[in-house]
Amino acid sequence: MIERLRPGVSAQNARVCLFDFDGTISLIRSGWMDVMVPMMVEILLHLHTGESETELRAVVEDFVWRLTGKQTIYQMMALAAEIAKRGGAPRDPLEFKKMYLDRLHARIRHRLEELRRGEVSPDKYLVPGARALVEALHARGLRLYLASGTDQPYMRAEAGLLDIARYFDGRVYGALDDYRSFSKKILIEGLIAASEFQGSEFLGFGDGYVEIENIKDVGGLAVGVATAEPECRTVDQWKRTRLAGVGADFIIPNFLDRDELLAALFPNGK
Repeated sequence: MIERLRPGVSAQNARVCLFDFDGTISLIRSGWMDVMVPMMVEILLHLHTGESETELRAVVEDFVWRLTGKQTIYQMMALAAEIAKRGGAPRDPLEFKKMYLDRLHARIRHRLEELRRGEVSPDKYLVPGARALVEALHARGLRLYLASGTDQPYMRAEAGLLDIARYFDGRVYGALDDYRSFSKKILIEGLIAASEFQGSEFLGFGDGYVEIENIKDVGGLAVGVATAEPECRTVDQWKRTRLAGVGADFIIPNFLDRDELLAALFPNGK
């Protein structure tokens, strides 16, 4: 269940832990790629470039995955660039983002409603074992951060519905209208610049390219959560290959093997 890609590494010196939100902690937006990718392929097909749907899907999946973990607007900017590259006149990326969010919210509305009504346990929409793992790291005294490319108001509301925000003591961050003012990279570099932490004191968990790369860039330890959604019982090999490719130290399908994972991360105990 736990694949160690770099034998001998550990998080023994970790003092701060960064969690991605969607797909790493939360499953509320599970299936978002099945909304975003077809929408973008549909838009590109309307340009009648002669490219097949399969060819365009490969193009879209490549940049969507590469930008997963960054603010959603970056994926929409990449779509606009692909349209322009093909001689089209792209809309403002914000319009594409609104189109995508409207479609996504139609898909996940019932999940939000049953959480708001208290009809299901919040754990129904958490990656299995996530709460216990977060609690264990919180109990160890690590300073926890939750960061997402999803717009901050939505992300904070969803973290509240999942009863997960309380473990992060207010350190819950999402995308802002001024997309240049916040990113996971900016958050990490800011903590280092303020001399609060050294790069080697960072531990990170994520299912996307960006957060794994950001953690590794500063010398931290990164755990790739390559979970096959929505069941989250096995490793998604497509995700695994890409997370390993950007430097993940460990690959896991979920957090159910908490004790084994903690022993691997902290081999000498606390």
